[in-house]
Amino acid sequence: MMISRFIAAFAAAFLMSSAAVAQERSAVREGFAFPTDRQVTIAVFRPDVHVGTLTTGGVDEPNADWTATARGLIAEQMKANDKISGAKVIFPEDPEGEDGAYLAEYRALFSAVAQSIQVHKLFVGQRLPTKKKDFDWTLGDGTARIGKMAGADYALFFFTHDAYGSSGRKTAQIFGAMFGVAIAPGIHVGYAGLVDLKTGDVIWFNADPQMGGDVRTPEGATKRVGQLLAGLPGRTVPVVAAK
Repeated sequence: MMISRFIAAFAAAFLMSSAAVAQERSAVREGFAFPTDRQVTIAVFRPDVHVGTLTTGGVDEPNADWTATARGLIAEQMKANDKISGAKVIFPEDPEGEDGAYLAEYRALFSAVAQSIQVHKLFVGQRLPTKKKDFDWTLGDGTARIGKMAGADYALFFFTHDAYGSSGRKTAQIFGAMFGVAIAPGIHVGYAGLVDLKTGDVIWFNADPQMGGDVRTPEGATKRVGQLLAGLPGRTVPVVAAK
């Protein structure tokens, strides 16, 4: 919950600041390539999806129905985007008991690392001196246990958070514009990351604080997943048949 609130605040600050520094959207560990002598397995865990309403006062109110709909649509699109050269993609169910708690801990850890990557790597003006060139974030080798649980070499984590502006907020935007006051219309952020489960190293990361697509619709979910997976090593982009 605290991580979600941090992301909401981060996104709102970015959208409302006209002087926001330039941001890169993705990064990959230098020299990375999937093995050519064997096929690796990538586990795609349940996407972390949050959808709600952003009120006039800036309160992010979750909507359980919207979230459930978006989670299902995004999961469907993830399965439709399972072609990665040199890899087999699997979609394991979340484990229960101690294994489930262990995975939840690493989900939270990945979220924390993701925030660090966004602030200290993708935002050019705020890069740490030791992170200016190399992309070397890690979750630690405790991820090996997750690899054994899932029977996978890598894990692909997804996060997406949308808060659509209420009617009152939209009205406030109109009046705010009349007086030169910028009011963010909503929150639409997301990120995805590929983790080597043997070492815990984050291999690839992609994020965008201004994502497109209404995730409550099939078309929007398709767009969102395409944005999240942009630049994933080895990804084969699905060909959409002409209508």
